[in-house]
Amino acid sequence: MGKPTGFKEYDRELPVRRPVAERIKDFNEIYQPFPKAKLIEQAARCMDCGVPTCHSGCPLGNLIPDWNDFIYRDRWREALDLLLQTNNFPEFTGRLCPAPCEEACVLAINEPAVTIEQIEKEIIEHAFEQGWIRPAPPQAANR
Repeated sequence: MGKPTGFKEYDRELPVRRPVAERIKDFNEIYQPFPKAKLIEQAARCMDCGVPTCHSGCPLGNLIPDWNDFIYRDRWREALDLLLQTNNFPEFTGRLCPAPCEEACVLAINEPAVTIEQIEKEIIEHAFEQGWIRPAPPQAANR
């Protein structure tokens, strides 16, 4: 699983918010871009905890440690495929979900939790950038 000592080496880090004076002029993201190297560090914080309680904390049952491991290993396509097995709309949940998975994270017992929601958002944003997300309309109208 990723980096066995990652949770001891890296602190929890989230993107920095854009200045308010800038944000009130548009409807763009609130946060500044998060560098991929930082995201890989955050994925490395996911520990091989044995019983990943983040699974049960997630209402969707996302396979969080597995896609964190894929991100740590720079295997974005596999991370996307795994994320889409349980989540049809990660572009929304990565922004709007209150992240009960982070509350359930074993690391959160005595340290700040893994940045699960941020990693989820970055996986889907990377997929859009790469052109991996394509419309899949139904073959026949459903009336």
